[in-house]
Amino acid sequence: MGEATTDDVRREIEATRDQLGGTIDAIGDRVIPGRVIERRKNQVSQGARSVVDRVMGTAHDARDAVSSAGGTVSDAPGAVLTQTQGAPLAAGIIAFAAGFLVAAAFPPSQSEKDVVADKLADKVEPIKAELKQTGQEVAEHLKEPAADAVESVKSAAQDAAQQVAGTAKDAAQQTSSDVQSAVQDVKSGG
Repeated sequence: MGEATTDDVRREIEATRDQLGGTIDAIGDRVIPGRVIERRKNQVSQGARSVVDRVMGTAHDARDAVSSAGGTVSDAPGAVLTQTQGAPLAAGIIAFAAGFLVAAAFPPSQSEKDVVADKLADKVEPIKAELKQTGQEVAEHLKEPAADAVESVKSAAQDAAQQVAGTAKDAAQQTSSDVQSAVQDVKSGG
């Protein structure tokens, strides 16, 4: 095997760099958001053009229709009308669908958002007032049961406190009498 000269190695390195640079540029081109959007728009417009051409026909089809009819340029409108009869309805549907797709693909503008917000605010205002009134009525209806519940809890707490105090008092008396008995037992026994 022959030895590669430094110039050969440098040329190989330079060629590899060029290839990698091209690859990196191609990758970057594929992931740049603006380019991705542009490619998507082009795909949609080409698809729409293709559908329109299939439904409506192209200028070439119209020329062929005129020439096959043996007519002249003055006969062209009638020939095109004959060839595309019934298609305008389909073309209208396709145009509507394409417009819908384009509208769905792009976010609404600030003025569109403002108009929608104004309309929504007008419709929400009566609902807001109704909800406020209902909330106030619910609060009024809940005041009495809440006060009753508080009173009930207070009463139960007082009863429990009295029971605990009574039990403690009884236990203290029992302990006191037990201590006195124990003291007397110790005195008498000892």
